Amino acid sequence: MVKVEVPSAADASAKWAEVTPGRSTYYMANTKGKGSKWEANAKVAMGTYKLAVSAANIAALFAGGIKRVGGAKFDRKVEALGEGRFGPGVTAAKVDMETGITPYLAEIAATDIPARKPRGDAGNYKRSQDIGVALNKKRLALSAAGPAA
Repeated sequence: MVKVEVPSAADASAKWAEVTPGRSTYYMANTKGKGSKWEANAKVAMGTYKLAVSAANIAALFAGGIKRVGGAKFDRKVEALGEGRFGPGVTAAKVDMETGITPYLAEIAATDIPARKPRGDAGNYKRSQDIGVALNKKRLALSAAGPAA
């Protein structure tokens, strides 16, 4: 039998960290304009997704993944990347935010709610409830999970 020679994890990760950042032009050349291909493939995978999230052991796999990675990685990534990427990420997401929030703001504006009662009156909770019900119906309609509102 022949044994396969493999580099150490330290050597492999060092090479990856050194070489991969220089591949940004390759990344852009192979991803830019591929949204329709991603969309088509994601639609084809809907059945596989349903099987995966319905698997009998999915909760154990989910919990195991959390345990394996742990909170330390989350904290390390926030410390190393969070602040520097936060501002540019928000700026890049401005159009997405506007597009995403528009139907919900329109739903709030179109929802009739009861007049405000005196402070502490239980009737004031109905105002929040009516908005919550309307927003949930809109969310389900937009996600194609329920009837159109």
